[in-house]
Amino acid sequence: MAEATGTLRVEVVSPERVLYSGEATQVITRTIDGGEIAFLPGHAAFLGALTENHTRIYLVGGTVQDLAVHLGFVEVGPDHVTILSDTAELAQDIDVARAREALARAEEQLRREPSAEAEADLRRAHTRIAATGGIATGH
Repeated sequence: MAEATGTLRVEVVSPERVLYSGEATQVITRTIDGGEIAFLPGHAAFLGALTENHTRIYLVGGTVQDLAVHLGFVEVGPDHVTILSDTAELAQDIDVARAREALARAEEQLRREPSAEAEADLRRAHTRIAATGGIATGH
């Protein structure tokens, strides 16, 4: 088992590409019906389904890599965390103005005619904005 003071090998993979691959000291993400969960070196084996969320990877140098993860899975072992997502975005790749426009459209759609699609659009927009530091998510 890895020591608690060690590092984790972290990979975030979507069908299009590997979004992040490197060493980290901690990963925080959000599971479906489980809330936020933090993974540190030495964590017990874990497999979970992810909801839309602002995932944070705490890098060895002290910086944080922020990501918007739109559903997927997380697989964890004592020395690694792998996130597999149909869609994930690095914070620096997110167009904040576009995300805010999508948020406004989703809110308007929900006011006019609520639907599961509009609710999903709202969650995705909130996640993108949260990953860029724009707002905190409460889901």
